[in-house]
Amino acid sequence: MKRPKLKKASKRMTCHKRYKIQKKVREHHRKLRKEAKKRGHKKPRKDPGIPNSAPFKEALLREAELRKQQLEELKQQQKLDRQKEQEKKRKFEASLGVEPSDVDPVKEEFGQHKAKKAKLAKQHPKKLYCQELKKVIEASDVVLEVLDARDPLGCRCPQVENAILQGGQKRLVLVLNKSDLVPRENLENWVNYLKKELPTVVFRASTNLKYKRKIIKERRNIPFKSEICVGKEGLWKLLRDFQEIYGKAIQVGVIGFPNVGKSSLINCLKQEQICNVGVSMGLTRSMQVVPLDKQITIIDSPSFIVSPINSPATLALRSPASIEVLRPVEAASAILSQADTRQVVLKFTVPDFKSPSEFFISLAQRRGLHQKGGSPNVEGASKLLWSQWTGGSLGYYCHPPPNWILPPHFNENIVTAMKLGLNLEELEKNNAHSIQAIRGPHLASSILFQSSGMTNGITEEKDIVEELPKQKERKQEEGEDLEDITSDQESIEEEADGSSANMSPAKETWAGELGGGRRGLITNPLKLLLLFKKQKQNSSL
Repeated sequence: MKRPKLKKASKRMTCHKRYKIQKKVREHHRKLRKEAKKRGHKKPRKDPGIPNSAPFKEALLREAELRKQQLEELKQQQKLDRQKEQEKKRKFEASLGVEPSDVDPVKEEFGQHKAKKAKLAKQHPKKLYCQELKKVIEASDVVLEVLDARDPLGCRCPQVENAILQGGQKRLVLVLNKSDLVPRENLENWVNYLKKELPTVVFRASTNLKYKRKIIKERRNIPFKSEICVGKEGLWKLLRDFQEIYGKAIQVGVIGFPNVGKSSLINCLKQEQICNVGVSMGLTRSMQVVPLDKQITIIDSPSFIVSPINSPATLALRSPASIEVLRPVEAASAILSQADTRQVVLKFTVPDFKSPSEFFISLAQRRGLHQKGGSPNVEGASKLLWSQWTGGSLGYYCHPPPNWILPPHFNENIVTAMKLGLNLEELEKNNAHSIQAIRGPHLASSILFQSSGMTNGITEEKDIVEELPKQKERKQEEGEDLEDITSDQESIEEEADGSSANMSPAKETWAGELGGGRRGLITNPLKLLLLFKKQKQNSSL
């Protein structure tokens, strides 16, 4: 009988192994010390205080205590200032129709944000856009309609302009943004055309505002650069003139179609990244109040809602969901149909094409867009063209109409009232200075685009609600068609089952082994071979 082990296993090891472990530990500690030295991390030293032998110890202690009290008073004053600012903001929101509350400012702001977010999720997005746009127009004394300089007429909405004109003594100003993407001659022609109706400002928003609350300092040795805002001084002077005309603090609303640069304009005026900006359309979903100074407050707004009665090219360019509603190939083809073919070929360096599908195939091959198997990705190429055309990188331009005609919602009295009290000569000088400062593309390197005219929009919520029942009817019709198709399939299967009942026993077993009809056919050749042998044996028996 083997005796059980009463002693524990020994922890003794060879000297080679022990020395190896000690060496690894030393290396590890050395590595940690080296990394700590690189980081400069040191233990915080305890304040030794003032030694008893130091002269004027009591005076120094009194000064330290006084400094501590001053810091506490400064913190209290900053806290009171924040509360006053919050109270002022609460009163302003109450004047716009939002009910104030007596809750803690931080909790109140968090609660309002949460309630607003829940409310936005429940409501129809287009209906919500209409409500927010109406709030901005009602609260504004001056309205800036931001236009894309590549197609200024296509960025104007007659329904929204008519609502502004009917809203009382409000001023409307046109702002030509993205002016660096069109040739200089074309920009001058558009300014001369639009200034006959409304005050027009040439503007180019900056793109180098990267961090929030960071003030951008312009370099003195480079006065004008592509990343520096152009036209800001002229717009500021115009807003100052409006403030003097009204004789009070004014509120300025910024409106426009998606991706024209409304939020970028506000960020440039504030010199801070206050509003969210991006390449995708429709980032701003609710009004946002931004105080520029004590006399001027600017309000950001969501984009206009495009009416479905517009042309396919207009829907593709102005609607955020156009690439989802329309198929990408159809949307890009509609845009391509209104562009100059020769200039498109030169711009994208593709061979000449006779149809949009040929262009998308050539563009996909040129840009390396391929599907599995090596075939060109036509849908990816169409999305690429659509994103470049609606983004801020591709340069194209439209010619203004040869003859100036006053729009139906305007008259001579309105045109005169909009320009009353403004220094138009100084505005023209500022625009000329901005045009000279902007380095736009050459006429030969840009693409000529045929504009479809003003874009119709939706301003009333009832016009959006009327679209929903039609969608339901379409869905019901599609459901009925699906039911008819399934009923036809069931009748065919019943006929097949009836015919199978009249089969011979051998044929019936063969059909049963195959899986009971055409839906259960076996495609594996080994199984078919085994079933065939089995059937042959049964027939021989």
